[in-house]
Amino acid sequence: MDTTVTEVAPDIYRLSTFVPDAGIMFNQYLIDAEEPLLFHTGLRALFPSVSAALGRVMPVERLRWITFGHVEADECGSMNAWLAAAPHSQVAHGVVGCLVNVNDLADRPPRPLADGELLELGRRRVRRIETPHVPHGWDAGLFFEETTGTLLCGDLFTAMGEAPALTDKEIVGPALTAEDAYGATCLTPGTGPAIRALAVLQPETLCLMHGPAYQGDAGQALRDLAGAYDERLAAEGVRLHGPITPSA
Repeated sequence: MDTTVTEVAPDIYRLSTFVPDAGIMFNQYLIDAEEPLLFHTGLRALFPSVSAALGRVMPVERLRWITFGHVEADECGSMNAWLAAAPHSQVAHGVVGCLVNVNDLADRPPRPLADGELLELGRRRVRRIETPHVPHGWDAGLFFEETTGTLLCGDLFTAMGEAPALTDKEIVGPALTAEDAYGATCLTPGTGPAIRALAVLQPETLCLMHGPAYQGDAGQALRDLAGAYDERLAAEGVRLHGPITPSA
């Protein structure tokens, strides 16, 4: 397996590894600023390849922040390997995730981030956005890099198979195909509104964990995904409870 490196927005690099046995891509994103930040660590088995790829952009020991969307092996499995390789680095995660998981799992104490809290990286800055259970995980949240309009969107828009580093082709269809296969999204009344709230940010680039980085009408893509999940939730309600008859 080889990890490729592509700059998908100014100072933002996609580190991507296709794992044939899983039939899916695993992406990490590096923001190369005065205080460099890594979003997603990758699985422990991928650490040698991913760290070597990051080293083609900057020395690994410069890494300052280690972040991820939620606690899951492909998002933070190699967290402690990164902490060891970058002695001045620190995990930054949401308050709930730190209390429930990361305080115990990380080899150094993490920095808990409140909803909306800003991390100043120097010429770049990222804001933590809490999205509990969207797409899954009590501790779920995303990061928005404000100077480039880049949304690090984790498992949203997960697609199967290989993909180019950058695309302007629609990404909702592949995401729904993957949802049919995996059933990974929590469908609740809050799912659609949480995704629509991300569209209000007017992102210019969507950085997918499993798929390409998308540069197109990102706001519309988020609204379309939210609408599709609303439809699925409504259909599931009908399946379980039958049609709702309006009261007189």
